[in-house]
Amino acid sequence: MTDQGVRRTVTRVPAQACDAASDSAGEVAPCGPGEPSPGTAEGGVSAPASAASDAPSQPVPGRGAPLLGTAGEPVPDGPGEPSSDEPEAAALASPPTVSPAARRRAERRAERVTAGAAELERRLADLLRGGLISAGQSGPALWEETAARMVDAQAPGLANRVRDLGALASAGVGADAPVRLLEECALLHLLAQAWLRRDRLPEPLAATVRSRVGLTASPEGPAIRDDWLVLAQYDTSDSRLITRRIWLHGTVSGRTALLLSYGAPGRAPDLTLPAGLAVDAELTPYPGAGQPRTALTGRFGAPAPTTVRPPGTTTSGALARYGAALRDDPWRESVPVTLDRVVPVPDGDGWQLADADEDQAVPVGAAARSRPGLWRLVALSGGAPVRVFGECGPRGFTPLAAWPQGPGEAVPLC
Repeated sequence: MTDQGVRRTVTRVPAQACDAASDSAGEVAPCGPGEPSPGTAEGGVSAPASAASDAPSQPVPGRGAPLLGTAGEPVPDGPGEPSSDEPEAAALASPPTVSPAARRRAERRAERVTAGAAELERRLADLLRGGLISAGQSGPALWEETAARMVDAQAPGLANRVRDLGALASAGVGADAPVRLLEECALLHLLAQAWLRRDRLPEPLAATVRSRVGLTASPEGPAIRDDWLVLAQYDTSDSRLITRRIWLHGTVSGRTALLLSYGAPGRAPDLTLPAGLAVDAELTPYPGAGQPRTALTGRFGAPAPTTVRPPGTTTSGALARYGAALRDDPWRESVPVTLDRVVPVPDGDGWQLADADEDQAVPVGAAARSRPGLWRLVALSGGAPVRVFGECGPRGFTPLAAWPQGPGEAVPLC
């Protein structure tokens, strides 16, 4: 996942582009890094109970080589990713009936989340009244105490975002630090207000809000069976959890899907799909506007080699796609994008991916610049155009896989 940057509004992104819940499962807690936060284990792999209650949340580019960056990071009971996966139940034709006791538990949890969101609004107002300069001087204790209050309110997604806000305030590095802090405060305020007014929202957006706040969700049909090309697989970790992300592309449906799997610290998640292969499988999407996350609800064969590649777009098309994603989900950290005919070129102390046929480019995110995958990409290109899949977000593009212009297998970059 890439680092945070200056977020773009829905109107600013296309302008620069020129042409992109449910029942309580017991006590809750934070989520891991990485696109609002997330929250449900995937691919038939459940997150550890203790981790599911404590996963942190995750964490818009510059001029010339426009914005973008990677997201991140989502974990059980976090914003954007449900925390338990039941493929068998998801495969049932009719949804299970909700018992009166379960309905009462859900109502009580919603009341606690509402109280937590109202308290968070008061604390944000106090913070802005005192000035953003004081935010970095208050130390981590204030933010941890506020996050703990959100955990008590069973809103782990809000807790994760509060921790991210505290880390940003404590770092306070760079001339744009106050701007970034104000933007993150605004996004947190927007999420709290969206929860408080969720009954007025369209259902897809309301489902996104529930997920971002940290309520668990189950995958909903219809299931999609396809030959899924495995675009990339990579792990992120913190002290509580290892999160595995697997990006897939449907060769018939044309859909890009995300599988999430979780493991305890020191233990890799069970689900593994090697990049560059294709698998005949059935995926069931999770609810939410523009939600790429799916559950693996059926496999009909072992992964096999394929010559299929995902269709690509230009860098300006990637920006337009990111802007469209923000309209559906303002807390979205990144979008999956395949860039076609781009060349990695140096850009001062960093790198950018420049269109071979246009005068446009996107910067490579700072986190990706320190990984060996960037040098594999440079070697694969050799100055010639390549096709690159990755995550496009606030501060740049994170390359995850690449293909040469001619025949050749996918080259993993993560």
